[in-house]
This record gives sequence, structure tokens and C-alpha cells, in this order.
Amino acid sequence: MRLVLSLRENPRHVATSFGVGVFIGMSPLLGIHTLLGLVVSSLFRLNRFVTIVGVYITNPWTIVPIYTFGTWAGVKLVGSDVTLHSISWSSLTFSTVTEELGELFVPFVVGTFFIGTISAVLGYIIIYILLKKRRDA
Repeated sequence: MRLVLSLRENPRHVATSFGVGVFIGMSPLLGIHTLLGLVVSSLFRLNRFVTIVGVYITNPWTIVPIYTFGTWAGVKLVGSDVTLHSISWSSLTFSTVTEELGELFVPFVVGTFFIGTISAVLGYIIIYILLKKRRDA
């Protein structure tokens, strides 16, 4: 993060790059976050490094809580009354997982996009303020 805050670029440009990265990192598109961050930053002429730093807000240690909270928020936002049944680990197959978790797909997508949007805006504001303070100091 120190490298991001030490950049001598326009604070809005850096903050936008970070916010876009955070949004992508929290999106439900697991597995293509890095690629998507590189493509979007190239298309919109954002700072690739800063965008990828934002993308990596989600990592192996944070992905489960982020996606769990996003799914919970999505359930609340779409007004779903999904309840999970106990899982029989001995008879677990791909089809049983898709059957059990299929009802959570829409709440998962809605919730992660919602949480990603809020996090991106907050990330933008925080980075922008920190960069402005550093520049004015």
C-alpha cells in the first residue's frame, strides 16, 4: 500500500484505479479477477499496478468472509428466504452441491456486486484523501 501512496500521479487517477480494482476483486467472477483487472485497466488507461493491488483485496484469507457476507447481503436485498440444509458429507457430489447452493446463486451475484460497489467507492475515497494529504504535506 505504501507504493500506491507514494505514486506521483494524479490522486483521482490513482484512487479510480484502486476503486475499480476493489470492485473487480469483490465481483463474483472468481478465477478471472487478475485478468479482468489487467484488461479493464488497459481499456480505461488506469494504473495497472494500482488496479491489481485493489483486485488483491480478495485473496485466499479474505475470499470466504467476503463472499459469505456478500451472499448474506444478497439474500437480504432480493428478499429470499433460502435456508441451507445440513450437508451429508459422505454423499457429496457436484450435483448435490449445485442443487443445494443453486438457490444462493442470484443472492450471491447481487450481494457481491452490491458489496463490491460500496467497497469500491469507500476505497476510492480513502485513497484519494490519503494521497491529497500526502501531497499537501
